[in-house]
Amino acid sequence: MPSYSRRHGREVALQALYGAEVGKRAPDEVLTELLARDESSEGRTFVRDLVLGTLENTTESDAVIGPLLEGWTLERLPTIDRIILRMGAFELNHRRDVDPAVVLNEAVELAKKYSTEDSGRYVNGVLARVLRPEPA
Repeated sequence: MPSYSRRHGREVALQALYGAEVGKRAPDEVLTELLARDESSEGRTFVRDLVLGTLENTTESDAVIGPLLEGWTLERLPTIDRIILRMGAFELNHRRDVDPAVVLNEAVELAKKYSTEDSGRYVNGVLARVLRPEPA
């Protein structure tokens, strides 16, 4: 069992991404503040990689997620949901070391905890389609 929890790491990453977007703060500044509380270097590395990877791949993730939103635009989505979808899309497309089912489950749990019950179902539906695109 690792000395850190990836679930907790995803929560910290969500907080960092939210702080950067809503607070208009530099991601490194938010990360430094949030990671000061984490004693595990493995946990800090996971969070940093998740935050920076999500930010670096925002355009790519948005291009994948956007067409799957059915009646919504990225700009109209609640901020938390948009960030969770971007994080999930980044992990599904770039983190081959993580089980896709775990990524989906964790994203749904984050949406339920930090957004609404409906957000959990919505996030699950969108990310499931990122994982298994429908044939054209």
